Amino acid sequence: MTHAFDIRTQDMPATMRVLLDDYPRDSWDAHPGFKEKTKHWLSAHQMFRRLGELVRSETELYLDKSREPDDFAGRLSYYGNALVANLHGHHNWEDKSYFPELSAADPRFDAGLEILEKDHQELDRVLDTFTETANRSIKLIHLDEPQAREEAGRLHGLAGTIEAFLDRHLADEEELAVPIILHHRLLG
Repeated sequence: MTHAFDIRTQDMPATMRVLLDDYPRDSWDAHPGFKEKTKHWLSAHQMFRRLGELVRSETELYLDKSREPDDFAGRLSYYGNALVANLHGHHNWEDKSYFPELSAADPRFDAGLEILEKDHQELDRVLDTFTETANRSIKLIHLDEPQAREEAGRLHGLAGTIEAFLDRHLADEEELAVPIILHHRLLG
């Protein structure tokens, strides 16, 4: 079973990154408009990156037989659930609350928002497939361990897809949103 996902690999168009030139990433922390809400949002992004890495590395440990099957199942259940549930909740909140605030503050955000929303839709597909594959892997550990390893191989590919997605999407989201927050001194 292979799945094709439309994971964007190119940078955001330059027209959507115009404020990034005025507010480069390395200046954000020192800016007086860099508030706690924005720091928390960026911390959530770091957590997603770390959870994606943990799921992939735990799967690798299981595949190379450095992680016991039951231990892997517990870790996959815990970290996989944390990744999926928090990503769904986070991008739901962004779509309903955070992004409308940015869009109202600066119409330049809208062109980038269309791309980010398409990313969120594709992420939902990836996360659904990941969840199905992870659940199958966990069930098979107790029924047919060799088959569980096959399923974990597919899971490893999906974990890599999630990491690649998060790498591109979160960086673009941050570099689009934070300069708008700083420029307009939003509550973020």
